[in-house]
Amino acid sequence: MLKFALVVLVVAACVYFVIRALEKRGGTGGGGRPEPRRPLGPDDDPDFLWGLNKKFRQEHPRKPGDEPPTTPSAPS
Repeated sequence: MLKFALVVLVVAACVYFVIRALEKRGGTGGGGRPEPRRPLGPDDDPDFLWGLNKKFRQEHPRKPGDEPPTTPSAPS
């Protein structure tokens, strides 16, 4: 019975060290799912917003006497 326990212990130790060595090298192939990348919307891109604003101003020119658009004030 002692031989059997010793063999199980040696095999377990060998498996542990082999798996640890593979993980250190990065050769396990990834056990978990990779996290999906969050999609970046165009509203995060300042160049896109600038172009959108430019296009809007070309399509909707301001007339003399028009007041500039106001932005809502933040609640206090």
